[in-house]
Formats: sequence, C-alpha cells, structure tokens
Amino acid sequence: MRVGEIMDGKHPFIYEDELATKARAMIRDFALRILPVVKENKKLAGIISRGDVMTISSSVSPIRVKGIMTTPKHIAATEDDAASTVKKMIRLDEWYVPVVNLAQNKTYTGVLGLENFIETSIKGNLKKLSKPVSETMSKNVITCSPDDEIDNVWRLMQDKSFAGLPVVKKEKLVGIITQKDLLESGAMLPTFESRKGRFRASSKISSIMKTTVTATKTSAKISEVVKLMISKNIGRVPVKDNKGRLIGMVDREDVAKLLAK
Repeated sequence: MRVGEIMDGKHPFIYEDELATKARAMIRDFALRILPVVKENKKLAGIISRGDVMTISSSVSPIRVKGIMTTPKHIAATEDDAASTVKKMIRLDEWYVPVVNLAQNKTYTGVLGLENFIETSIKGNLKKLSKPVSETMSKNVITCSPDDEIDNVWRLMQDKSFAGLPVVKKEKLVGIITQKDLLESGAMLPTFESRKGRFRASSKISSIMKTTVTATKTSAKISEVVKLMISKNIGRVPVKDNKGRLIGMVDREDVAKLLAK
C-alpha cells in the first residue's frame, strides 16, 4: 500500500505570501491540525500548525504565512510505502505529514494522517484489534484540573507536544480540553486577542472544556475504540474504571503503532 493510495488529496493548503490571519481562520473553520504552505508553483514550502497560528496577536496582523510557517519533520512522497511512512511518523510523534508527488519534485499533493492509515488497515488486522484496551493504552496520563489557568495548560500542551488533555477532579474524569477548543473559544492567552479585539485576563479551563467526553473501559476491545475515533473524528479516548476514575488513554498513535507492526 502506497501513501498516494490512502492520503487526503483534498486537504486545504495556503500560499506562503497570504496573510497569517487567513491561515488561522482556515485551521479554525476546517478543524485542521496542519495546513501545508506552498509557493506559487505549488512546491511545498512548509507547514503551519495550530500552535503556530495561536501566536498571532491580532485579527488585523500584517504577518504573512511564510513568517510563521515551519519546516515539516517529515515529508512523504506518493510512492512511499504507507506502513513505513507511518512508522516514521510515530517515531517523530507526528500525526500528520504533507505529501509531495515525488521526493525530488516537491509538488504538494495532499496530507497523510494516521487516521487514513488506520481506516484502510482495519479489515486486514481484525485479530490485532480484538485485544482489550488495557494492552494498548498509555497508563501514565498527564492531566489538568478545571481550576487550571488556560495559559498554563496551553504551555503544557506546547512543552509536551499534546493536542489535548483530560480534565480530572478528585481522580475522576470531568472533561477534556484540546487545542481546537482553545482556538475556537475566544479565551486567549496573554499574547492573544479576544474576539472583541481587547486583551483579557486568562480564565479557567472549566470555562471552555468539553464536559461530554467519549470514554471507554479497560474491558473494551481496541476495535470499539477505533470505531469511536472514526465516527466522532476524535484523536484520543480516555479509559475509565467502574468508579469513573481516569486510568489510561488510547490515542491514534497507539492504534497506528499496533497496526503498523
């Protein structure tokens, strides 16, 4: 199976000379995790992540895309082996990579996400997916509290390269917070601007966290978790015990790692 067979060829992109505020709007409106940046000739120039656009301090900022874009840790080519590429992505802790038509040519053609690999690998790996969640989940889960300041949680996400964190109070799972929530909420960090154009003090995670959390139990099969990820388009599923206490987490990387073995 080649990367070109499973990649998202319709993934949005942006030109390097366009405004960074447009990139921020695209990432927010299309719920993107990365936004490839191209030159006029469609050659890949870089990528922009949610973290990159959250550094923009004004809705009328003159900064251009090329001023905030970064170099991808990995660039896949359409002819690359999909399983080998996913293994590289896992090693680099990257859930999404831009795809070019040829390694030498660098013309942008799409994005490969871990979910693309997961969705196409399910049927041929039913035995692997029949294992209980307890065998795959991460047990040492970093969490935050409803009373934590938003800016502190954002810095934690940046430092640890997390796209989301479970919210726990008295050992029980009470919510979840993601970069997407931070971007959409209008509750900004000190370097951010509120939707009304005025800076405001940081608020608590409880004000923007999602309290309806899709979770599972240790006895559930991995296949059940995969179905949840695909049907609800979520990247991580918390694992609870019978008392509602958080005891683990399964994310797309855990599933892709299992399928790529």
